[in-house]
Amino acid sequence: MTSTHDAGAADHDATYQNPVYGRDFPDPFILKHGGEYWAYCTGFRPDGRAFGVLRSTDLVNWHELGGALAPLPGEHPCYWAPEVVYENGRFLMYYSVGNEKLMHLRVATASHPAGPFVDSGHQLTNAEFAIDAHVFVDEEGTRWLFYATDFLTHTHIGTGTVCDRMLDPFTLAGEPRPVTRARYDWQVYDPERKEKGGVRWHTVEGPFVLRRKNLYYQMFSGGNWQNLTYGVSYALSERVGRADEWEQAADGERVLPILRTVPEKVIGPGHNSVVRGTDNRQLFCVYHRWDGEHGRVLAIDRLDWVGERMTVLGATWTPQPAPTPPTFAGFSGEREGDLGAGWTCAGSGLWSVRDGEARHEASRTGDEPVAASARCETGASSFLFEVSLRAPGAGDASTAGSAGGADEAGGAFGVALLKGEERVLEFALDLGANEARVSWTAEDGERAETRFALPTDFDARSLHLLRAEVDAGHATIFLDERVVRWQGTLNAAPEALALVSEGARAAAFKGFQLTNGWEELFTRPERSLAERGWRHDGAAWSLTDDLLRFDDAEGRGFITREPSLEAYELVVNVRLEREHASATGGYGFRPASGAKGFDPLFTVEPDGAMRDRWRLVARNQEDDSPLVNWPLPESFDPFVMQQFRFRKQHGRLAIAWESTPLGDTDITTEATRVGLYAHRAAVAFDMVRLTALKE
Repeated sequence: MTSTHDAGAADHDATYQNPVYGRDFPDPFILKHGGEYWAYCTGFRPDGRAFGVLRSTDLVNWHELGGALAPLPGEHPCYWAPEVVYENGRFLMYYSVGNEKLMHLRVATASHPAGPFVDSGHQLTNAEFAIDAHVFVDEEGTRWLFYATDFLTHTHIGTGTVCDRMLDPFTLAGEPRPVTRARYDWQVYDPERKEKGGVRWHTVEGPFVLRRKNLYYQMFSGGNWQNLTYGVSYALSERVGRADEWEQAADGERVLPILRTVPEKVIGPGHNSVVRGTDNRQLFCVYHRWDGEHGRVLAIDRLDWVGERMTVLGATWTPQPAPTPPTFAGFSGEREGDLGAGWTCAGSGLWSVRDGEARHEASRTGDEPVAASARCETGASSFLFEVSLRAPGAGDASTAGSAGGADEAGGAFGVALLKGEERVLEFALDLGANEARVSWTAEDGERAETRFALPTDFDARSLHLLRAEVDAGHATIFLDERVVRWQGTLNAAPEALALVSEGARAAAFKGFQLTNGWEELFTRPERSLAERGWRHDGAAWSLTDDLLRFDDAEGRGFITREPSLEAYELVVNVRLEREHASATGGYGFRPASGAKGFDPLFTVEPDGAMRDRWRLVARNQEDDSPLVNWPLPESFDPFVMQQFRFRKQHGRLAIAWESTPLGDTDITTEATRVGLYAHRAAVAFDMVRLTALKE
C-alpha cells in the first residue's frame, strides 16, 4: 500500500477552479430550472439592460446572454441583487432599484429564465432603504420575503436583515421583523461613515435561508470587503416568523465567518446564494470575490452541515473536484420512438425528443388518447431523481398537428417506480380532476392511493418540478417543492423508473437527472435501522434525537449499508459523546466494506502521549498492523461533531477532514458498500451520505 498527502492526486476526473466566471458578476444568484442553471447579477450589461444573465449545464462553464430587464423610467443608477423565483410557468425577479441612498424592492416577470423581464408595477417596500430580496417558502407553504434595511436607533447602527410575510407574490403583509442586526465588531463597515453623519456604521446584508432537520439558517454577509474580518456567516432559528432575532453563529473572535478572505488568495468573498449541484444532492455556495482587474467575479464551493454547524468547503482557489454529475440524465434520441441510450419505449402513440424534452403524443391523426411508458433502469435501489413535466396545450407550437392538448381535459401523466413490471409507486397529474395522485403498493401488499387537490390556477401546460428520493423502499415525493409533499414505505425496493402517459393527449418531460445513493439524517425514528437498510451486529446501535448512536462500555460494533458501488463519495458527521471509564474508546469507518481480501478500518485515535491531539489510523483487520497514520489538525476535537469525507474512485481512496485533505491510499476497484465502527464508547452520527461517482 502507498500513501501520499495530496488527496487531489487520486481524482483523475474533471476539476474546476475559481473563479468559474472571471468577469464582473456581483451579487450572484443562480436558479436551477429544467435541468439547467441560470445566473443573475447586479448592475448594467453592455447591451444597456440591467441584471446580467449567464447559462450553464454544469455550474462551471458559463455562457453570457446579456441583460434581463429594460431600465425603468427615471434614470435610476442602481439596480442591485436580483433573485429569480419560478412559479407555475412564470419567472418572478425580485430586485432593488434607486440611487444608493434611496432604494426599494420591486418585482418583474418573464416567461423565460433569460427574460426579457418586465416590471410588474409592484413596489414591495416603503422604507427609505431596502435591498437584497430573498424569497423563502416554509414547510406550510407560507412565503416570506427576507431583505436588508437600515436600523438607525439600534445599539449597533447600520444595515440589518428582516423578514415579512408575503400575502401573494406581489404584496407584503407590511410587518417586517428583525432577523439579524449587527452585534459584533467584525460587522463594522466604516468606523466613521461620512455619508451617515460620521457614525460607526455596521453592515449585515444579503440574506439567504435554508432549512435542515428542524432548524432554519439565514446566511448573510457582514462588514466591509476591504477588511480581513469581512465574510459570510449565518443565524439560526427554530421558527421563521419568531418575534425576536435569530441566534448568530459567529462573533468574529472565537467563531469566525464560514466564508472569509484568505490573504493574497481570495479577497472579499460575499453576497452568496445557494443551489443544488448537478447530482441534485450536494449544495453549492455561490458568491462573488474581488479581482483587481475584473471586479467581483463568480465563485462556487460546496456547502454542508456538520451537526447544527453550517460550513462552506472554501473559499478555494486551487483545483477542486467538479460538481458530481448525475448517474443518468437527459434524452438523446434523434428519431421518433427513441429517447436515447438507456430508455425503452412501450405502448401506443409517438415518443420523440424536441428541444431537450421527451414528449409523448397520442397521435398526429386524431386517434383516441393512449397509454405509453418510457423505462430506464436505476442501477440501485436507493436514488433520487428530478424531472420537470408538463402537458403541452393545443396552442403550444411543440404539439402542432396533434389531436389536442392539456386544454382538452382528461388523461393523466407522470412517473412510475417499478419492480419488474409492477408499478410499486406511481405519481400522476390527473388533468380532468385537477389533482395529483400518488398510488403505491404498501408493506402489507395492498394497493393504496392519496390524492392532492392542485391549486385552482395550476397551469399543466407549464413545467412543474417533480423531485423524488427513494431509500431502501421508502419514498419521498415533492411537486414544486410545496404543492405536493408525500412520503411512505413500499412493499419492494424499485429497480427501474418509467415516464408514463395514460389518456393524456400530450405529455412532456425535461431535465431528467437520476443519481444513485442516499442521505441518512436519522429523522423519523419510527423507521427501524433494518427498514432503512442498515445491517448491524448488536443492540448497542439505536436511533434517538435524530442521531444514530452506539453505546457499549465493553464491546465494539459495525454497521453497514448497501448498495455496493464501484465508485462513490462517502460523507460522515460524527462525534464522541464520552469514553467509558473501563478503556479508551472511539469510532471509525469502513469506506470500502465487503471488499475481498482488503477491507481497511480507519479509526480516530489519540496521538500517543499527546492526549489532546488525534490521528486517523488505518489498520489491517487481519493482524492489526497500521497501514496509514495521519495526524488530524490541532483544532480537532472528537467530542464536537466532525465531518470526514471519503472519495473512492479509480483504485484510490482520498480522505479529507471537512475541506482539509488528509491523504489518499490504494483501494479496491470492485463494488463495495460502506460501514461505520465504534468501540467502548458512546458515539453519535448526525449524517451519512453516499453518492455514486463515475468510474
